[in-house]
Amino acid sequence: MDGASSVVLQALTQATSQDTAVLKPAEEQLRQWETQPGFYSVLLNIFNNHMLDVNVRWLAVLYFKNGIDRYWRRVAPHALSEEEKTSLRAGLITNFNEPVNQIATQIAVLIAKVARLDCPRQWPELIPILLESVKGQDGLQQHRALLTFYHVTKTLASKRLAQDRRLFQDLASGIYSFACSLWSHHTDCFLQQIYARDEAAALSSLERTLLSLKGINRLNFISPSRHLLLFQGFLNAVFERLKQFLECYFLEYHPCAFIPLIQRSLEFAVSYVFTPAGEGVTFERFIVQCMNLIKMIVKNDAYKPAKNIDDSKPESLEAHKIKTAFFTHPTLTEIGRRLVSHYFLLTEEELAMWEEDPESFAVEETGGDSWKYSLRPCTEVLFLDIFHNYSQTLTPVLLEMVQNLQGQLNVNKKCIVFYNAVGLAAYELFDNVDFDQWFKNQLLGELQVNHHRYKLIRRRVIWLIGQWISVKFKSDLRPLLYEVILSLMQDPDLVVRQLKTQTPVDDFEFRTEQFLPYLESIFGLLFQLLQQVTECDTKMQVLHVISCVIERVNIQIRPYVGCLVQYLPLLWKQSEEHNMLRCAILTTLIHLVQGLGAESKNLYPFLLPVIQLSTDVSQPPHVYLLEDGLELWLVTLENSPAITPELLRIFQNMSALMEMSSENMRTCFQIVNAYIYLSATEFLQNYAESLCRSFCDLLKDISNEGQVQVLKVVEIALKVSPILGAHMFQPLLPAVFRGIVDGERYPVVMSTYLGILGRVLLQNSSFFYSLLTQMASECSQKMDQLLGNVIEMWVDRMDNITQPERRKLSSLALLSLLPSDNSVIQDKFCGIINICVEALHDVMTEDSETGTFKDCMLMSHFEEPKLSDDEEPPTEQDKRKKMLALEDPVHSVSLQQFVYEKLKAQQALMGDQGFGVLMETVDTELVRQLQEFLQGL
Repeated sequence: MDGASSVVLQALTQATSQDTAVLKPAEEQLRQWETQPGFYSVLLNIFNNHMLDVNVRWLAVLYFKNGIDRYWRRVAPHALSEEEKTSLRAGLITNFNEPVNQIATQIAVLIAKVARLDCPRQWPELIPILLESVKGQDGLQQHRALLTFYHVTKTLASKRLAQDRRLFQDLASGIYSFACSLWSHHTDCFLQQIYARDEAAALSSLERTLLSLKGINRLNFISPSRHLLLFQGFLNAVFERLKQFLECYFLEYHPCAFIPLIQRSLEFAVSYVFTPAGEGVTFERFIVQCMNLIKMIVKNDAYKPAKNIDDSKPESLEAHKIKTAFFTHPTLTEIGRRLVSHYFLLTEEELAMWEEDPESFAVEETGGDSWKYSLRPCTEVLFLDIFHNYSQTLTPVLLEMVQNLQGQLNVNKKCIVFYNAVGLAAYELFDNVDFDQWFKNQLLGELQVNHHRYKLIRRRVIWLIGQWISVKFKSDLRPLLYEVILSLMQDPDLVVRQLKTQTPVDDFEFRTEQFLPYLESIFGLLFQLLQQVTECDTKMQVLHVISCVIERVNIQIRPYVGCLVQYLPLLWKQSEEHNMLRCAILTTLIHLVQGLGAESKNLYPFLLPVIQLSTDVSQPPHVYLLEDGLELWLVTLENSPAITPELLRIFQNMSALMEMSSENMRTCFQIVNAYIYLSATEFLQNYAESLCRSFCDLLKDISNEGQVQVLKVVEIALKVSPILGAHMFQPLLPAVFRGIVDGERYPVVMSTYLGILGRVLLQNSSFFYSLLTQMASECSQKMDQLLGNVIEMWVDRMDNITQPERRKLSSLALLSLLPSDNSVIQDKFCGIINICVEALHDVMTEDSETGTFKDCMLMSHFEEPKLSDDEEPPTEQDKRKKMLALEDPVHSVSLQQFVYEKLKAQQALMGDQGFGVLMETVDTELVRQLQEFLQGL
């Protein structure tokens, strides 16, 4: 190994250390090498060397993969040279013999990342080499090549530009038949090995079958009609040879091409799932696939006629005809009854799990996205879709079941399945069920039966109420419900206590005043439950409810959060290996900070390190925590009463975040703004220079909306601190000046430019003239000529400014040029008066009694707003903005008075005759309107 490789290997080895004193310097060294030529070639050699430590090789792969995102594009800063990229591409596909599965997957992903940028133009040999390697006899090489083939096709299929889609269509057309034959071959091998009871070989073949199938799934054509026979041939092969591998994604993405298979698919799926034909031969995974197939056919919009039947496409009418003929009244009734009476029943395994592992049972029951894979949620989703589409047939069936239950207090536990059905179909049954009466007359009584065997009913009834509460539930019944919830949250059965919908606070009809008498007790019991449960998913559910409670009651929560505040640091430490639980903790902290307001400063010893870790892109957890961490950072600043050194120090993370240019950029800008509002002087003195560099880089390659976000930060800095802000962001201001002079095309950008220049001109005139001098020198123009061009463009583009505050600012700024004996300013006097009159129309209101005008934007004092119970109190930042507004010329200077004083001063400077001549340059109608506004002064 050469010297460079040895040095990099040593740094990677140290970066895998558990000792932070060793790890941190190594990470910093690797970060510095990221932009050095040859670094990624060394990484390639290291992770391809199977003799080295697995952790070191793993880290080398990760650094290589991250480098693709940052430096592979030709336009990227510090981009890799074309020569090095050519060498790296060749090295990546030299062999497919990685022995470690996790590393092999990462290598496949990074090859796919390169393929997304370079295939097929710069990397035409990739696909042929992959196909050749897949044909090989070596088992490991074949698997790794298949794995890479899948990730490459998956990535290429995700590209959305028309040209890229055409290229992928050509590629897919050429390899689809080969992929199908590969799947067929590995499927045959799997069946033969299963029958021969060679489990190890069968498992290996099954992995290859699945990878082949995934590859086929990704070869989605833009227009499948040209390859219809090919597609249908594959799906018919699936039906004939391997029914348990029924692949439904084709239906999802190309429904019209699937129409000839609808009848056969429904007959097949329904017969096995809803008739005796499936008894003894079906299994859960197979049933789930069949149910998903039925669901997609029932729900697919392409199979429904238009509201106006004459507007329907022929294929939609054909599909609808097939469905109507199949889903007869007897068929639908049997499907509905069997779903409710058979598939909704708790199995013996589920009941055993309830007793032995209640936390896992409760988590399993919540579903989430698991309807695609698990039987119970899949059953419920299918029931909901069928009921929605065929409600006229199924509503009477379900209502009959409900009516048979009403009045029977000691009902059999099988009623759970009917409650389940009524809960799922709540929106469909809105007009058919008097839920309030049912709640008072029966459900309330069932919740009060404390027998151990009745716990299934208690849990299902409270779940049922949770489904109906946002659909049809009288507000005056809520206190009665809260009483019941308090009782259930003390139930001896953990599963009953654990239901996350027990606290019905997350719906539109919630009223804080009704809930407050129960807040202390319910919050205390939720906290007890949070401590009692041990599974991460369960803690996440409880934290979700706690977060909802805090969000809805806001500042009313303050007396009760002491215990939670003490416990969260311990939970955060315990969840170090569970990033999703940490996300839930971050969400809880967001609502907690909002509820505590300025008192959240007492959380800083815990809160600030959490924000620091969550928003540090050099730390692996940021992949999971960044979005919530940024939101927590923002609300912490918004509710902070004062800046602290620790809070200021966290901003060191922002530079790397700006470089990422991610979807979180808007939140990043909001954070910058919050720092400026909180402590402009300290913040700008510490970070304006680096921030300015980041902004300059961003403005080179950013959308118009992004430009506005950047410029708004500068505008706010000027608003909060006109002198320091202009000084600190001076490198950005020439571009603003040039944009105005050149007549920026996009109105919102131009409006922001004028807002910035207006602030500088009005509140830091000496800086404005120094900037004018600088720009005149750069443009080889006289200062007066350039100033005239600026004023002329300002007047011309005044319509770009839509906000009344900015329109008033523009008029104040241009008026600040007066009094003046400068011939250019006097030459533009008419335009200045025109802007002033327009702004006066925007901001002046007439007193109906006196007939006089007053500036409606003036603010003389700060008043605490009177809030209703459901309104959120102002944050500390809201208060800072209000206080700042009191000093802002837009809100502290009367435009009417300012115009009057400036015109008087100009008249005094020029004399009555000269001023009269100047006023004659203004349109007579404008003069009349101006005089009307100024009357009485």
